[in-house]
Amino acid sequence: MIEVDEIVVTENETAENGKELPEERSGLQVDGSAGKSISDPVEASDLELLDAYSRAVINVVDAVGPAVVSVMIGGSGRGRGPEVTGAGSGVIFTPDGYILTNSHVVHKAGRLEVMMTDGRQLQATLIGEDPSTDLAVIRIDAFGLPYASFGNSRALRVGQLVIAIGNPLGFQSTVSTGVVSALGRSLRGVGGRLIEEIIQTDVPLNPGNSGGPLVDSRGRVIGVNTAIIRMAQGISFSVPIDTAKWVIPQLLTHGRVRRGILAIGGQQRPLDRRLTRALHLNQSHAVEVISVEPSGPGARAGLREGDLILSINERIVTSVDDLHRFLAEWPLGNAATLNILRGMEQKRIEVLPVEAS
Repeated sequence: MIEVDEIVVTENETAENGKELPEERSGLQVDGSAGKSISDPVEASDLELLDAYSRAVINVVDAVGPAVVSVMIGGSGRGRGPEVTGAGSGVIFTPDGYILTNSHVVHKAGRLEVMMTDGRQLQATLIGEDPSTDLAVIRIDAFGLPYASFGNSRALRVGQLVIAIGNPLGFQSTVSTGVVSALGRSLRGVGGRLIEEIIQTDVPLNPGNSGGPLVDSRGRVIGVNTAIIRMAQGISFSVPIDTAKWVIPQLLTHGRVRRGILAIGGQQRPLDRRLTRALHLNQSHAVEVISVEPSGPGARAGLREGDLILSINERIVTSVDDLHRFLAEWPLGNAATLNILRGMEQKRIEVLPVEAS
């Protein structure tokens, strides 16, 4: 914010040539009384824009605010009763008490309690969590609750207005606004997997905002607030709601996300340019197999240490993350085809991924 001192032009002020100044100059208007002046009123269009912005935020808060809860994590109080050991936020997404929040908020919690905006405190149960996307679903035993609707994070545009509602540092029902700063970011989750399509905003977030909703101007949840960068200002991250739409059904059904693995260890390796030209490869890197778990799907398929994985089901593989992305989407029980390089010879082998334990 830039602050400017008040500018006053009096009726008797003169120009350098000694002539009196006209009553109107540089957009300032003199009111005719000595020693007093007023500036032009704010343009009506500017007031309308400010009013529209305010109305948009107010409408979102009225619509979504009642569905935002405080999630309190408890443990043993060493004989003195339960105590709160942590807190975060969450958003109710069904009228019968299902709540979306962050995995890191509820992970290994001994006791979960939810505080509603009307002051009610209810015990909650963990339905499932997925540390790889930092998402979790919990439930409270209540019905007819206010709930939020999900939007479409793929339709977001950089510069778009977004609103965060949560409980930072224990201050309940706190609202902050900002814009989408960037799209398509990636964050490294628990276990080393990338969380894809992360939304970056300049919305101020603090501890306790985690798990709360990021909402668009129409009151639709388009992200779950998850992370900030320490010592930075105006850099916050949210897991896209499209990711949550994929994760939630699996958490409701299985309590976890079922992902396939090949039971191998791998690392990115650059390919020699002469080799890529000789074999007509359209990539500069591949994944080198550095370990193969005995009796695992990779071993059963015939993979060996030193093999270079070039593609899987015709999708080019240049990093371990590429393999993770494919296996996260591939239906368990279906075989996939690996294109590998062993020495100077390309081979195609079929592998049947198994569910990660």
